[in-house]
Amino acid sequence: MEKTWKQRCLPLLLLLSILSADTNHNNIIFLRQTAADGVTPEEATLLRDEVREMFYHAFNGYMEHAFPLDELKPLSCEGEDSLGGYALTLIDSLDMLALLGDRERFTSSVDWIGKNLRFDIVKITSHVTPPIILVEQSNDYPSENKTVSVFETTIQVLGGLLSAHLIASDYATGMRIPSYDNQLLDLAEDLARRMLPAFDTPTGIPFGSVNLLYGVDEQESRITSTAGGGTLTLEFGMLSRLTNDPIFEQVTKNAVRGLWARRSKLNLVGAHINVFTGEWTQKDAGIGTSIDSFYEYLLKAYLLFGDEEYLFIFQEAYAAAMHYLYNDPWYVEVNMDSAAIVWPLFNSLQAFWPGLQVLAGDIDPAIRTHAAFFSVWKRYGFTPEGFNLATLTVQHGQKSYPLRPELIESTYWLYKATRDPRYLDVGRDMVVSLQYGARCPCGYCHIVDVEFHKKEDHMESFFLAETVSITFGQLQSDILFSFLLGIIEEPYHQMVKYLWLLFDLASGPDNLVENGPYKYIFSTEGHLLPATPQISLIHEHCSYLGAYCKGGGIEQESRKSDISIHPQENNTSVISGSWVHSSYPSDSSFLESTTTSGLMKGLCPGLTHGQKYGISYLDATRTAQEDRSMQQRENVADSHSLLVVSQQSADNSLSKNKNNDHDRNVQESSE
Repeated sequence: MEKTWKQRCLPLLLLLSILSADTNHNNIIFLRQTAADGVTPEEATLLRDEVREMFYHAFNGYMEHAFPLDELKPLSCEGEDSLGGYALTLIDSLDMLALLGDRERFTSSVDWIGKNLRFDIVKITSHVTPPIILVEQSNDYPSENKTVSVFETTIQVLGGLLSAHLIASDYATGMRIPSYDNQLLDLAEDLARRMLPAFDTPTGIPFGSVNLLYGVDEQESRITSTAGGGTLTLEFGMLSRLTNDPIFEQVTKNAVRGLWARRSKLNLVGAHINVFTGEWTQKDAGIGTSIDSFYEYLLKAYLLFGDEEYLFIFQEAYAAAMHYLYNDPWYVEVNMDSAAIVWPLFNSLQAFWPGLQVLAGDIDPAIRTHAAFFSVWKRYGFTPEGFNLATLTVQHGQKSYPLRPELIESTYWLYKATRDPRYLDVGRDMVVSLQYGARCPCGYCHIVDVEFHKKEDHMESFFLAETVSITFGQLQSDILFSFLLGIIEEPYHQMVKYLWLLFDLASGPDNLVENGPYKYIFSTEGHLLPATPQISLIHEHCSYLGAYCKGGGIEQESRKSDISIHPQENNTSVISGSWVHSSYPSDSSFLESTTTSGLMKGLCPGLTHGQKYGISYLDATRTAQEDRSMQQRENVADSHSLLVVSQQSADNSLSKNKNNDHDRNVQESSE
């Protein structure tokens, strides 16, 4: 039997540990663990502390050598701007600092961001030393017009600001900052409003990039990815509920509707779509590159907001994925119209799927798929971007490992659901690989080649199959398009966050997520999004895009929902009422109604799924009409791009399309 990378290299690792003794890092304990049969609670505590040190090794390296630039070059100990010059790593790390209970650094970081971060944009040039992080903005640099990725800016910057705001403003989190006065929320709202012009398209699906000063450039590409257009609902929806302005939730929900309305008759979506015509420009359907987080945000939006429409779409989409894409235990890519296999490939972005299945209550296939994915990690010490299932070798041109956290994330959720100690062993193996394969002088490096463990000094975009070079204004930029596809490298904080939560859970949890006042949903960027009463309108059936029930004529009523989830025969998903349990009943029902107040008291009039959503299959004729009508739109809220139907016209819309297979699905869900 072929030895794993860890087994082959263990003698060398032991020697290295002796030769490279470091007084600042004298509690590296994982070498002893690698030979053990299982992780005990005491060892889990030591591993938790090890992961904490890993976080601060990278965070301190950034603060000392790169701040206030976006990211750290961990080999040369220099900084670089990769997104827009927003001190991105600091924003991404805020909720991790809170999770670790580091009040001093969390407070000083929030204070600096509130005083210095602007989106108009004035470039920050001064270098500072933490933890006193207060920077004077230079007057030598005029405002710059920055074109940014809507997807990356939303999940990293907007999500980071909102997560930190909810922690800093709430006594119940134990991390409230007395002097905090909603500065991060104000920044988040300003940023989101600057991105709204991207949604002004005939289909409602946003452009991939937007200029934060001037809106969408005339030469901006009309091609976006499914993930790029469908992974915005959590952050924008949360902002609507915090600001009482429904526009943010409207535009992102209509983006999801625009994508789903153009699904194939197999209920599959492709990878890339034209935001003006609604035509799919790449019809490869899968759960990985360019599509992954579309599925993720359907379920998570339902869990966070209690909006049935997201659940309805998720159940249909999940059933199709399990029927056409699942080749137990792997997943393949198929043509969205014919289901013919086009790529027998495991790509590393698929590794989030077992964790999503845990949230959906579909544990058995999650366990098998996770085991298959981890076998690739064991073979190389990391997961390559692509692993060919036909040849069982690393896919040519996809040998890198850009510190992706998806497999670690799924490991955490499976341990939380099953308490099976094998997942602690998995986490320990990952710590070994990261410490001896990716650790660099100032942080953790990307791995260029998983077969030879060659390190890379800086963050860069990797191009997977079918990536296209597109002109963005004056820039010919494959890198920007990779932002659009959602395939840029993940911040390191996500990886250590899930590892730390894994071992903290095993050693007796003492953290905000496990013991705090709320249940938390993790965004695709790993940010903590709490299900507070203000955000989670469970059992609300609002007729306008799941936002607040407002205005007169709405009967104020408090009752228990009579809606239960009964998966269809071809849908193996079971939504867990408590999100994650150690066991899952086969007929888990809706969350029990909770005591609510304020805006949550309103129960909007009950409508059928068809009346509320009006979602039906859009053929080529419909999309052509949308394209011609583009010139007639006045603004994003009232444009033809919004697929909102009135209650009076909904039935007519359904009857006109009654011969369509998808209408049958809409009607079945309302019975």
